[in-house]
Amino acid sequence: MINAYLFVFLVSFVSLFIMRKVAKRVGLVDKPNERKHHKGVIPLIGGISIFTTLCIGLLLFFPANENLIMYLSCAAVLVVLGAFDDFYDISFKIRLVVQVIISLIIIFVGGHSLHHLGYLMGSETIMLSSAASGIITILGVIGAINAFNMVDGIDGLLGGLASVTFAALATVFHYSGNDYLAQVCALIVVAIVPYIMLNLGFPLGRRFKVFMGDAGSMFIGFTVVWMLIRGSQEPSVIAFKPVTALWLIAIPLMDMATIMIRRVRKGQSPFKPDREHLHHICQRLGLSSHMTLFLICTVATICACYGIWADLNGVRESVMFFSFLVFFVVYFMTISYIWRITTFVHKLFGKRMSIQLQAEVGK
Repeated sequence: MINAYLFVFLVSFVSLFIMRKVAKRVGLVDKPNERKHHKGVIPLIGGISIFTTLCIGLLLFFPANENLIMYLSCAAVLVVLGAFDDFYDISFKIRLVVQVIISLIIIFVGGHSLHHLGYLMGSETIMLSSAASGIITILGVIGAINAFNMVDGIDGLLGGLASVTFAALATVFHYSGNDYLAQVCALIVVAIVPYIMLNLGFPLGRRFKVFMGDAGSMFIGFTVVWMLIRGSQEPSVIAFKPVTALWLIAIPLMDMATIMIRRVRKGQSPFKPDREHLHHICQRLGLSSHMTLFLICTVATICACYGIWADLNGVRESVMFFSFLVFFVVYFMTISYIWRITTFVHKLFGKRMSIQLQAEVGK
C-alpha cells in the first residue's frame, strides 16, 4: 500500500495543476462577492481532482466489486452535479432531488441503509421499519452532503475536517480488522492532502490556490455517509456502533443543525447561505483564518478521538448518545449567545485588568 499512497499523492498533486489551467480556460472559477471575500478568481477543481485521483487509485490498487462500482458511480453523478452547480449556481431543489435519487439507489439497488440505531435508550436495540429506515437513510445522506458543503467557508477547513473524519474511520476500520476499508479511507486522506497544501498556499504560494467547489463538498459528504453506513450497519463489515458516527462528524453535523435551526427561527430558508457559521463567528471574534482552522480541526479531532475511545472501550451507547446531546446543547447555546458571552468576558477581564493596574499604581 505504500506504493499506492505515493502514487495517489503524486497523481493528486499533478492533476491539481493540470485541472486548474483547464478550469481557468472554461471559466470554472470562483469570483469574489458580498459573501466571498477572497482575492481574484480561484479555480474550483479541488473536488474533481480528488475524485479523479481516487478513481484511478481505487481501480488500480483495489479489487473491483459491486460495492466499489456503485460507490464510484453515485459519487460521479454528484461530482458532475456539483460541477454544474459551480458553473451555473443551480437551484438547491434540483440538488436535493438528485441527492434523494442517489439515496434511493444505494437503498434499493445496493441494499445499504440505516436500519438500526443501536442501544441508544438502554438495553434494547432500536430497529427501524423499512419505511422509517428509508426516510432516515435519505435524511442521513442529504444531511452529510450538506453538512460538509456548509463548512467549506475558509481555506483548509473542508479538507481538514474531511481528513479528520476519514483518518478516524481508517482507525476504527483497522481496529475492527477490516483493512480493506481502512486502506480506502487512508487513501482518501492522502488524495486530499495535496489539495489542502495548494488551498493554503503551501509550498508554492497563493498564486496556485484552488478551491474545493460544490463538486468536492458533495463528493466528500457522500463518501463520509457511505463509510458510516457500511461501517455501522452491515453485518459483514460492522466496525463501530451507530452512535460513534455522530462523534466522527460532530463539528460539521452540529454546525449544520445549529445554522438551520437559527435560519428557521428567523423565518428564512434553512438552505439560504449566510455568514453565521462557526468559522465566520470565530473570525468575527478576532481569530485569524489559520487560528480558526486550527481551533475547529482540533475540536473535531478531540470529538473523533472520544468517539473512537468510547467505542473501543465499551462505553454504553446511551452514555455516548446523551453526552453528544449535552455537547450539542452547549454548542448551540454558546453559538446563539456568543456575542453576549464575549461582551461579558471582555467586561470581566477589563475590570480585572483595571483592578490590577490600580494595584500596581498604588504600589
